[in-house]
Amino acid sequence: MKKVVIIGGGFAGINLANGLVGKNEFEVIVVDRNNYNFFPPLLYQIATGYLESSNICYPFRRLWRGKKNIRFHMAEFERAMPSENKIILSTGEMNYDYLVFATGTKTNYFGLENVQKNALPMKTLNDALELRNYILQVMESAVRTTDERERQKLLTIVIVGAGPTGVEVSGMLAEMKKKILPKDYPELIGYKPKIYLVDAVDKVLANMSEKSQADTFDALIKLGVNIELGMQVKDYINDTVIFANNRAIETKTLVWAAGVTCPVFEGIPLDCYGRGKRLIVDEFNAVKGYQNVFALGDTCLQTSDKNFPNGHPQMAQPAIQQGRLLAKNLIATEFGKVRQPFSYYDKGNMAIIGWNKAVVDLPKPKIHLKGFIAWFTWVFVHLMFLINYRNRVRTLYNWITAYFSKDQSLRMIIRPKQK
Repeated sequence: MKKVVIIGGGFAGINLANGLVGKNEFEVIVVDRNNYNFFPPLLYQIATGYLESSNICYPFRRLWRGKKNIRFHMAEFERAMPSENKIILSTGEMNYDYLVFATGTKTNYFGLENVQKNALPMKTLNDALELRNYILQVMESAVRTTDERERQKLLTIVIVGAGPTGVEVSGMLAEMKKKILPKDYPELIGYKPKIYLVDAVDKVLANMSEKSQADTFDALIKLGVNIELGMQVKDYINDTVIFANNRAIETKTLVWAAGVTCPVFEGIPLDCYGRGKRLIVDEFNAVKGYQNVFALGDTCLQTSDKNFPNGHPQMAQPAIQQGRLLAKNLIATEFGKVRQPFSYYDKGNMAIIGWNKAVVDLPKPKIHLKGFIAWFTWVFVHLMFLINYRNRVRTLYNWITAYFSKDQSLRMIIRPKQK
């Protein structure tokens, strides 16, 4: 049996492992720091209290229960030793025949130390739960304080990054401000919470069509979001976001969704990395200079695809498709068959803005959707991509309840005691 070690259990890692289920020529070990897979596109709904964490998560060991050639190993990756076909994990050493990096990305703070120390990221499940707890605690503090300036800082939220995450967080918070805040916090009626969506570029949803950008901008403005474009953050100190043009916004809550970068893997030479610290790979996703080390999804930079000469977008679909194809190519290699080079099939982009508000761009045929039909499309697609039926049913139930009640009941502050 050839031993395939996959570092990361996200979209790419899951689809690669599933593609090798039942293939007794391979022993597959998935290594992840968490013991569960989670669905990143719905993290913002955890953060805003519309879904429980169990709606978008599923334990790896249960996912592959009964799959004899798939095993899970909970550990942190520390170092690769390619010359020995060995890796060092936080739990010890592990040998491999094929090594696959599928770790995804991490938050990019662009060297801003105070932002990294004090802002709230939106990249992991822990980040989403922390943001939910923090916002709820801020609301409680706003109720208690008698200092007007302090209350306004507490009621001001700045979201940096006008990509899908920033748009979705700001839109949902704006919905909560209108529909939930007056009911849950009657003490704050008469005060004006402020939500700012800020980006250094001059557009929202820069990776989508101009129609989607315009529709999103207009929808957010109608929801009461203050959109500030062409504003680069310089610092965040003393509860104040400072911009490069020396403008400042006072706030207790800075949500950082401004960008991502990839981790650097010790043991892999620096000349193997390209833009955004992504590992440079060939058309078969093999890392530059290696035959048995691969990288997938957000972690890799693949320029061999003629339709994407600058690399694929760091989204779910490229990761899913690359994971599935690598499984087929590993099987082909073992049986002496011809491998297939990767070519990304673009299924389009979408982003939700609020209830009944979304935008969808479909490439073939070129179609733009907005409003309820786009929102319904978004709901259907995201339900289908959840990892199993249990998650889909529970998520659908929560969404139906929230849709008709225009409310939800998951606004609990729960923080396990730190030892």
